[in-house]
Parts: sequence; C-alpha cells; structure tokens
Amino acid sequence: MGIVRDLNSDQLQFFDSHGYLVVESFASPDEIDAMRKRMEQLLDEFDCSTSSVFSTVNQQQLTDDYFFESAENISFFFEEKAFQEDGDLKQAKELSINKVGHALHEIDPVFKSFSSSKKVSGLLLSLGYKKPIVIQSMYIFKQPGIGGEVVPHQDNSFLYTEPTTCTGLWLALEDANTTNGCLWAIPGSHKNGLVRRFLRGDNGVYFDQPSPAYEHKDFVPIEVRAGSLVVIHGDLIHQSFENHSPKSRHAYSLHVVDTEGCVWAPDNWIRRKVQPEPLYES
Repeated sequence: MGIVRDLNSDQLQFFDSHGYLVVESFASPDEIDAMRKRMEQLLDEFDCSTSSVFSTVNQQQLTDDYFFESAENISFFFEEKAFQEDGDLKQAKELSINKVGHALHEIDPVFKSFSSSKKVSGLLLSLGYKKPIVIQSMYIFKQPGIGGEVVPHQDNSFLYTEPTTCTGLWLALEDANTTNGCLWAIPGSHKNGLVRRFLRGDNGVYFDQPSPAYEHKDFVPIEVRAGSLVVIHGDLIHQSFENHSPKSRHAYSLHVVDTEGCVWAPDNWIRRKVQPEPLYES
C-alpha cells in the first residue's frame, strides 16, 4: 500500500480528548497556490445564471435539484447577502460565492491530487480508517464583509453512517483568525454523541430535531496559518461566524467516511449514482 501512519501518539491523544487536531504546514505553499489559482480559473469559467444560494440557517427553502446534483458535480453556491433586492449581484461574482462543491476531489485534477495524496491517506490510516472514501469536498470562501455564519453543527448529522465514521479535514488556504471567521469548537463535545440528523425525504431536506442552544463561552477559536489542516471528529460541535473583515478566509474542506464495517444511511442528502473509489484498503 505504501502509506505511512502520519500522526504520533500525542496527536492522537489530543484528538481523542478534544475532538479536533491542528496539523501545521500540512499543505505546501505550492499546493495552496495551485488550488487557489485553479479555483480562480473555475470561477472565471462559471456562468452565474445557473446557481443556488447556500445557507445553513435556512437550507430547507433553498434546496433544489442543483444542490442534490452537486454531490457528483462542481457546483457554485452564492452567499445569502450577495444579491440586491432586484436580484442582481452587489459585487463581482468571485466576491459573491459562498462555496463550490461537492465533488472537486473527484472531478478536478488539481483538487484530486491533494485529496487522494499519500499524506491524506496516511492521516486517515492513523485514525483507523480501513477503506475510506471522500464523500464530499468544498472550497469555502468566507468572503470579506459578507462571508456568512455557519451555525453550530456536527458533521455526522449530514454524512451519517451506522456506526458513525465521518471525519472533517479542513485545510486553511489563507490565515484564519477571529477577525475573518475562523473555526470555533467546543472541546470534548464529540464525547456526548450525535445530537440530530439532516435527512432527505420526499419533500426535500430537514433536521429531525431542533438545534440545542449552545453557550458562546464553551467555544474556543481555532486560529491557524495557511497550510494548516484542522482534523474534526464527526461528533464535534463546531461553527464559524460571519466575516466582517476586509480579508477573505479561503479553505478547502474534505469529509471522509469509512466503507468497511459500517453502512451509508439511505436517507442522507447525498445519494450517488456512482460509488466513490476508496482512497486505499487496509
């Protein structure tokens, strides 16, 4: 297989107790540059008459076929605050996009190269994955001034397997801090289990439970430099706030689940026509 376990015992212990881990300098400056330049190209080629607004606050009303089909495509989602009342964009499209998803890792050679790299596989092997797949990828912009809030959530809610196996890999493509909308998490909250699920039914998507109320004082900011990878347990409560700063906060995020010893839930929002290729089998 030629894949080496990348995490040491201290890192694994921190991840087990906190539910997240920062791996500094995970991506090289060249890799970051390649992904950012490729995204500039994709945005340049994108025709913005065919898109969707993305919101974690009000996903139900805004979901459409475009969202469902994005599971196997490269699709573009606008910020909620990107439009004027007449429906026109307030500013250039490249400053109006919330995210691009959800199959960059599969379709685009630049993003595929990073997503299926030996270092990503080595990290997953360290975490005990037997036959992992990347189930979704997102390029997230967190635009200056309008970059929207991502409300407190757990990744296992959206990408559920029985038993649960989702891990988030969040790569900072720019420095992320409390000013421009870095991640925040409740350390150790992954030990309390999954709170609710995001389901796809006949009439669209919905949560099966209301969100609990969380106290801001329980969250800690995860401020990182560009190139750092934040590894996120599927049950960790995490969020990010609006970006009110003049600087963007680009990130590339992967979500991984195992395909051995667990079952993908049929009522998840992602229902693929073609099954993804595992990164490796151990």
